[in-house]
Amino acid sequence: MKYFPESALVQLEFDKVRTLLQEHCKTELGKQMAEELRLHTHIDYVRTALQQAHEYKQLVLIQVHFPNDYVLNLKQELRLLDIQGAVLTGEQFMLIRKLAESMHSIVRFFDADRRMTYAALYGVISHTHYEKKIVSLIDEVLDEAGQVRDNATPELARIRMQLFRKRNELRKVFDRILSKLQKQGYLADIEESFLNGRRVVAIFAEQKRLVKGILHGESDTRRTAFLEPEETIQLNNDVHSLERDEQREVYKILRELTANLASHHTLLNGYHEILGIFDFIRAKARLALDINGNFPMLMPHAQVHLVEAYHPLLLLYNRKQNKPTIPVNMTLDKDHHILVISGPNAGGKTVTLKTVGLIQLMLQAGLLVPVHPTSQLGIFRQVMIHIGDTQSLEFELSTYSSHLKNMKHFMENANGRTLFFIDELGSGSDPNLGGAFAEVIMEELARKHAFGIVTTHYLNLKIMAGKVKGIVNAAMGFDEQNLQPMYKLLIGKPGSSYTFSIAQRIGLDQGLINRARKLVDEGHFRLDKLLNKAEQDLQKVESREKELQKLLKENERLKKEYEILSDKERVQQQYTLQKLQNKIKEEDLSYLKDMERKLKQIVIEWKRAENEDKQKVIRQAEALLFNRKSQAINEKIKKKVQDKFVELKGEVKVGDQVKIRTNNQVGKIKELRGKVAVVQIGNIPIQVKIADLVLVEERQKAE
Repeated sequence: MKYFPESALVQLEFDKVRTLLQEHCKTELGKQMAEELRLHTHIDYVRTALQQAHEYKQLVLIQVHFPNDYVLNLKQELRLLDIQGAVLTGEQFMLIRKLAESMHSIVRFFDADRRMTYAALYGVISHTHYEKKIVSLIDEVLDEAGQVRDNATPELARIRMQLFRKRNELRKVFDRILSKLQKQGYLADIEESFLNGRRVVAIFAEQKRLVKGILHGESDTRRTAFLEPEETIQLNNDVHSLERDEQREVYKILRELTANLASHHTLLNGYHEILGIFDFIRAKARLALDINGNFPMLMPHAQVHLVEAYHPLLLLYNRKQNKPTIPVNMTLDKDHHILVISGPNAGGKTVTLKTVGLIQLMLQAGLLVPVHPTSQLGIFRQVMIHIGDTQSLEFELSTYSSHLKNMKHFMENANGRTLFFIDELGSGSDPNLGGAFAEVIMEELARKHAFGIVTTHYLNLKIMAGKVKGIVNAAMGFDEQNLQPMYKLLIGKPGSSYTFSIAQRIGLDQGLINRARKLVDEGHFRLDKLLNKAEQDLQKVESREKELQKLLKENERLKKEYEILSDKERVQQQYTLQKLQNKIKEEDLSYLKDMERKLKQIVIEWKRAENEDKQKVIRQAEALLFNRKSQAINEKIKKKVQDKFVELKGEVKVGDQVKIRTNNQVGKIKELRGKVAVVQIGNIPIQVKIADLVLVEERQKAE
C-alpha cells in the first residue's frame, strides 16, 4: 500500500498500535512480524489475516486452550543444525524436542470438527505435517534431563560401567585414608576437596611432609595444604582417563544425532516459523480484546461505512481515566465520497479524521478494528494525509507553501482507490484567496472520485456540498448552553465555528466581542448564526427522537409481554379443553367397564335360565345395550325442542301446546281426565300425567 507523506503512518499513530501489538508477542519471530507489520491491498490476504485473529479471539473468549505455550527462540540452534560438522548439546536437542512436541500438540488440536470451525487457523499448518521420527531419534539417545543415555552405544555403556567401578574403588580407598589421617590428627576443618579435577585431602600445613602424595596447593592463609594421597594417584589417573573416553564417546554420539536431525532441518524450520505465526496471531487477538476489536464486513470496492467506531488509543486512554469515548458513525461511498467536517476548535474534528484513517490502516494490516461488526470497509491502494503544521525548514517553505505542495501531490495522484485526509484545508493564507484555492482542490479531488475527509472553517467549502456531486457536509456537535463540545459527528449539515460563543466562554470583554461582530460581513455573520441555530434545532430533534425511540422500545416490550400473556392464556385454554376431554373419556371408560361387567352377568344368567325365563334375560340385555343410545337420541331431541320452543309458566288446558318432560315430545291437549291428559302427537293420541307436562310456545311467536 502506498502512503504519502513518509510520516503518514506516524501522523495517524499506526506506529503506536504496532508497539502495542509487539508487547503482546512472546517469540522473537512474533515480535519481528509485529515490527515489520505491512499494509496490504489484496482483499483475500486481508480477509485471511482478519479471520485468523477473529478465530483465535473466539478461542480466548470461550476459554478453549490453544497449545502454543512454549516460547521457543531456536534460530541459532536451527542454524547450527544446517552447518555440516556442527554438534548440538543435549540441552539444545531438548529444545528441538519441545519444538516438535509443540507442533504435535497443534496438529492434534485440529480434529475434523475444528478444521472446519477454525479453517483460517488450520490454514497455517495445512501445508506441513508432524514427523514423529524427530522425537524418537532424540529419545533413543537422550533422557528427560538431556543427558546421553548409558545404552546409547555399547562402547559408552562399557566406559561408564568401568568408570562406575573405578569411582567406587577410589571412594573406598579415599575414605580409608581420611579415617587414618583423622585418627592421626592431621586433617584440617575442610577435610577434603577437589582441585584441578582431582580429589584431595586438606591437612594442616605443618603436617604436609608427613603424608606421602602430591601437593596441589594451599589455602590463602597458608594454614591448610591440599594433598593427593599416594595411594589414590593411580586411581585418579584411571578415572580421568575414563572420563576423557566418555567425553569423546558422548561427542561422537551427539555429532551423529546432529547429522541425523539435519535431514529434517527444513521441516523444523517450518515448525519454528509456524509457532512464531501463531504467537503473532495470538498477539493480534489479545490486542483486539484490549480495544474491543471486531471483524467488519470486507467489501470488494472502495467504501467506508463505520458503525460505532472508536479511536483505539483514545479508547485505552479514556478507559484508564474512567472517561467515556464517543463513537463515530459515518459513510463514504460512490455517491458521497468526500466528507467536509466543520465545527468549533477542540471539538473533535481532527480526532474523527484520525479515527477513520487509523482504522483503515489497521484493517489493511490484518488487525481487528474497534467497530461494530456490521461496519463495511473496502480496500484502498493509497492513503494521503495532511495534518497539522507542515512548515519545511529544509526546503525553506512556509506553512502554506508546504500545504500547496502536498495538495499538488494529492491532485496529481488521487484516483478512485485513494483515501485522503486533509486537516484545515486552505489554512495559512488569506481567507478569501485560501478559500478559493481550497474550493478548486476539493472540486478536483471530487472529479477524480477520491475518497476522503476534510476539516475546515471556510464557509465556501461548507456551501460546496450542495453544489458539487459527491461532497457531503458534517459537523461536530456543540452544546451552546453549556459551551462544551459534544465530540459527536453529525452528518448532512455544516457546523458553526461558535467563534463568539467560545469568546464568551473564556470571559472575553463583551464590548470587544460586539466590536468584532460589527467588523464581520453581515451576510457571513448571518450564515454562521443560521448554522448555529440549525445545529441547536437538530440537537433538539435528536433529543426528541431518542425519547420517541425509548417509547417505541417500551411499546415493543409491552407488546412482547402481552404476547407472552396471550400465549399463556391460550395454553391454559388448551389445558382446560384437554382436561375436559380426558374427563369425558374417563366417563366413557367407566361406562364401558360397567357395561362389560353387566353383560358378563347377563351371559351367566342366560346359561342358568330356563326356556321361559330367557325372554326376560333378552329384555334386560336390550335395555342395557340400547339405553345409552336412547339417551343420546333424547338429548338431541331435547336440544332441538329447546331451540324451537320456549317454556311458559301456568296451568295447562284443552288446546294448549305442551311438552312431555320424559321424552321431550311436543303435542296439543285434546282432553283432560282428572290427573291425566290426552295429548295428540302427530296423528297419535296418548295419555300422559299432567305433572309430566309443561306449557310451551314457539320461539318466533314468543319474540
